Amino acid sequence: MNLELLALLASAALLGLLGGGHCIGMCGGLMGALNLGLAPRSPRHRLLLLLASQLGRVLSYALAGLLIGLLGMAAAHSQMQALSGLRTLAALLLIAMGLYLADWWRGLVQLERLGQGLWRRLQPLTRQLLPVRSAWAALALGALWGWLPCGLVYSSLMWAASQGDALTSAALMLAFGVGTWPALLLAAFAGNGAVNWLRRRGVRVGAGLWVIAFGIWSLPWWHHAGHGMGH
Repeated sequence: MNLELLALLASAALLGLLGGGHCIGMCGGLMGALNLGLAPRSPRHRLLLLLASQLGRVLSYALAGLLIGLLGMAAAHSQMQALSGLRTLAALLLIAMGLYLADWWRGLVQLERLGQGLWRRLQPLTRQLLPVRSAWAALALGALWGWLPCGLVYSSLMWAASQGDALTSAALMLAFGVGTWPALLLAAFAGNGAVNWLRRRGVRVGAGLWVIAFGIWSLPWWHHAGHGMGH
């Protein structure tokens, strides 16, 4: 594994981690429903079911990354202008996501409407899996949960696709999903104190600023300018 891919994977995981407050806002209700719908035999069994559900969600992200990564591959193989356009769009979406995380602009909410039709079809299936008694049921519930409309996920998907390789895109979305685990597991086990901390204004602004900076760094012209200065 080369250093560039490692850096991309680390960036994807950090993007998921910094979006933790947003994840709790989007998925907190589902996490609460999952907690109430668990039928654990012991605390260890409860942890197993929670981890299985999170694994299912992350695997759905990876599948979505693979599918949209094929689009990125097609753009990369057709012409560089198409890939450059995809990377520009991805960077702009990341900047919009940063503004949303910092609560400075909420225009990205409109993007979430794209997935609402699919989610309306999948949501009834989640109820059929409750109460969750087995790891397989938890995995299936998490896999469905992964298709919940989310601007952070969509922005990350576009960025992953802009790398021009389907397997890289899938790996980045897998890393992104793992990065969201701490916030959601914290919400499940640590209660309102941790949740309130993640939702604090300073934490949200800090996360938003980092994502905005990452979006600006991802712009194709930024890299061209950097290469030009290097020469």
